[in-house]
Amino acid sequence: MSDQFPDAERAVWGPVACAAAGRVGDIAAALDEAAFLSRCAARYRAAGFGDLGAGEERSWRNSWPPLFAALLRAGLKDLQVYLEYGTPGGGRRLDALLVGATPGGGLALVVIELKQWQTCRVLDTDRVMRSDGIVTAHPVHQVAAYRSFFQHWRPDGAPVLDVRAVVALHNATSTQGAVLAAGAGEDVGVPVLTAEDLVRPGGELARLLLCGDLAAPRAGQVKEFEAIRWQPSTRLLDHVGADLEGNSAFALVGDQQDAFVRIRRAAARHLPSPSQDGAPEGGGGGTVITVSGGPGSGKTALAVRLLGRLMRAHPTSHPRFITPSGTLRAHLHDAVRGHGAARELFPAAGSLRSTARQAGALIIDEAQRIKRTGTGLPADLTVVLEHVPLAVIFLDERQIIRPDEGTTVEEIRAATQALGRTHHHLELTGSFRCSGSAAYTAWVDALLYGTPQPWTGHTGYELHLTDDPFQLQQWIEHATNQGHTARTTAGFCWPWTRTRARGATTLPLDITIDTPAGPTTAARTWRAAWNAATTLTDPDGRPLAPHSQLWASHTGGHQQIGCIYTAQGLEYHHAGVIIGPDLTWTNGRWEAHPDQSHDENLRHLTPDQYLPYALNTYRVLLTRGTHTTHIHTTHPDTHHLLSKLIPRPRQRD
Repeated sequence: MSDQFPDAERAVWGPVACAAAGRVGDIAAALDEAAFLSRCAARYRAAGFGDLGAGEERSWRNSWPPLFAALLRAGLKDLQVYLEYGTPGGGRRLDALLVGATPGGGLALVVIELKQWQTCRVLDTDRVMRSDGIVTAHPVHQVAAYRSFFQHWRPDGAPVLDVRAVVALHNATSTQGAVLAAGAGEDVGVPVLTAEDLVRPGGELARLLLCGDLAAPRAGQVKEFEAIRWQPSTRLLDHVGADLEGNSAFALVGDQQDAFVRIRRAAARHLPSPSQDGAPEGGGGGTVITVSGGPGSGKTALAVRLLGRLMRAHPTSHPRFITPSGTLRAHLHDAVRGHGAARELFPAAGSLRSTARQAGALIIDEAQRIKRTGTGLPADLTVVLEHVPLAVIFLDERQIIRPDEGTTVEEIRAATQALGRTHHHLELTGSFRCSGSAAYTAWVDALLYGTPQPWTGHTGYELHLTDDPFQLQQWIEHATNQGHTARTTAGFCWPWTRTRARGATTLPLDITIDTPAGPTTAARTWRAAWNAATTLTDPDGRPLAPHSQLWASHTGGHQQIGCIYTAQGLEYHHAGVIIGPDLTWTNGRWEAHPDQSHDENLRHLTPDQYLPYALNTYRVLLTRGTHTTHIHTTHPDTHHLLSKLIPRPRQRD
């Protein structure tokens, strides 16, 4: 059986990025071996997928035996199979991939999506609700997207592939499968097979699995398939690249445009282009460009526009965009959801090292959040500097929020020069988030890092202080009803219950703030929920709360409270900010209280160690709003300071 275990350093672009590979009959025989699953788990880790979770292992144990029993019954023991096949960068994993030879001597791929479900409720053509209340992608369209990947990422010169796709519900009845198939909408050529189908006679079952005409691939054909280096087609690059370049959300002005022009020139020097004969004029040395700027300076807009440009002008350089922010990556995936095969352009941060060995151009956003395990530059980033001809690295050193991160421009410069490569640094000084209010971002920086100054106002931007969280909530609700995006964030000063009972339609109200009695009001307690770890829906499947990574933009997010990890890198019209008890203005200076934090990454620090992370965290939260910020603080002395700095709005007659 071909079940080699790759070194973790090898590129995860082919069968190395899988849990097992071999002929169907060989792997079917190995399923009974006690060590087989542990070998698969080791290969899974080596492919860069992380440690195997209990749920994934349970899925293997429950789904693989019925799959291989069906494949053997169908007479397909000599086809090649890959389990947990990973797409480039580990963006997606296919449950099973079959490779066979067509009657004409070509290669055919059959993608199989395995589901343990018995029942589900179809919400629309894109979504279904499982029996446990979890809303997920419709499996027919999910596997159709995998099929699209192979169709759109086959490089020129690679063998022509006949790509097919199947959904297998090995615990469901034919009636249940028919409901799911009918709910997929128009016929996309993806059959839904059930437990009853998987026990049909051999020839019939082979046809249902779309393998009736396939024969065993020759060893040379398998090697040819495994040698394919998947890369987006020119058509996909041009289509998505044009969308990104033409998207008004990524329009560039001022020093953004100047930086864009300079980076384009560097790309022309160091990257090949379709219109260019011979090697790039810059030679093989390569260059590293760091781009820094404060909140709202346009780093992400520039980075995305740059990706679109590189995709169209230098497609053979395989440009990629990586960010350590899972939230930002989720929003980028959401932005290209109309192009199912484009998700692979945004690999996970965990695949930074393997992506660097393949990409000729790499854009890294939020680089200050790359994990480091010791002193010096993170090892993954060192690989980028060593291998990528054009690396453009965006960062903001005042957005370092944890002790296990914190790459700086100076570290990158020193490491680049030590490698004999050129380094250029660009600074974005504008402010495009807070209605162009550099005055507001300067006020925030003075408040947190310098001498707090009174807010004197800025045309087009509003800053207010609220006396209690009830006022803050009312303002958020009002802004939302007016059609604006409005969100509230808070310091991580309350517990966060990430699990909920099956079928629950509410989130735990973990955040509690007591408000004292006033001249006309009684003492009361404000309660709110953190953003949802997974999408929350009502019994009819309507979304009540979005997944935490889409909290800032999807319907219902205004009713939960976001934290630093769901807000960093994003923006919305109106920002509510709750400064919790972990940061207080005491005796004329900021004091940190890590014992008030519920962030396990930070609460073990001393107050002096915690202070810079707390200041940076609230700097991020205070600079998310594009039009307005309302602040509430739980600490009386801090509230008193802010009340002296922020004028009360004038009462209208």
